[in-house]
Amino acid sequence: MDRLTSMITFVKVVEAGGFAAAGRKLDVSASTVTTQIQMLEKRLGARLLNRSTRKISLTEIGKAYYERCLQIVADTDDADNIAQAYSTPHGTLRLNVSLSIPIILAPVIAEFTSLYPDVKLGITMTDRMVDLVKEGIDLAIITLPIPESNLVMRRVGSFRLLVCGSPSYFTKHGTPKEPDELLNHNCLKYPFSPWGHDWRFYSPERQWSVRITGNMEVNSTNALKLAGALGQGLILMPDFLVREEFKSGKLVPVLTEFSCPERPINAVYPDRHHLSATVRTFLDLVTKRFHGADEKFEGGNLEAELSEFGAATSVIAKTR
Repeated sequence: MDRLTSMITFVKVVEAGGFAAAGRKLDVSASTVTTQIQMLEKRLGARLLNRSTRKISLTEIGKAYYERCLQIVADTDDADNIAQAYSTPHGTLRLNVSLSIPIILAPVIAEFTSLYPDVKLGITMTDRMVDLVKEGIDLAIITLPIPESNLVMRRVGSFRLLVCGSPSYFTKHGTPKEPDELLNHNCLKYPFSPWGHDWRFYSPERQWSVRITGNMEVNSTNALKLAGALGQGLILMPDFLVREEFKSGKLVPVLTEFSCPERPINAVYPDRHHLSATVRTFLDLVTKRFHGADEKFEGGNLEAELSEFGAATSVIAKTR
């Protein structure tokens, strides 16, 4: 019999006031409890309990031993509780997400809160790279490039940036056929872009970096999307943000053959060691959901969908 088991049995006997009662709490027979206490006293070389036909009482040595055993058993319970807390989501999960992410992250949050209703979520949205440790952030889901640091980064999805505008805008101002032609268009700006006011494009032959100009700068992707749909100018948007507008015809993609390569959606957290169950479980849900939705917003199937919008683009182009 190991020491911890004997201590637990001894504590139960004292708390229950007898061998039979302790056996019921421990789900063992009274004779087993009696044997364990006898073996404990034999190992210690001291009597811990005074026995009578009706009750038991602690000896002087037993009182001192009981107090220490009580603390050891309590510490053991605390250790078990800590380990279980790390194996089951609990407490508060603090997230930092890019401003454009909620539209694809919302289903993950809904699933997580449904599975773990006792976990509280604190969510901040920003397109700046926050200090996760200083600001107490457990996990960041971001679309912007990450500077070199000691942070742990895990790619959970990808997207493409597309230039688009409304049919009314193209009817009035024409449709750009080459990236350089954007210099003649009103391009709406997003101040948090890591590339400033340069829109980048690629082809097998060359690369472009076009310094766009326009009469509006907005720090909200939703506001930019609305402005674009109302014909106020051209916008550069992640594909997952404008799919519904493409399908409804409110926005039309252009220069798709020059679109940038896929860009990563990254999960970032401070330390890969001692990752809590709360963060680990949420991160696994994000990865599962985003990878399962690749065909919905990753570039691999984007060309097939864009071909559906090609007719509209061609019609608009003829109006130039």
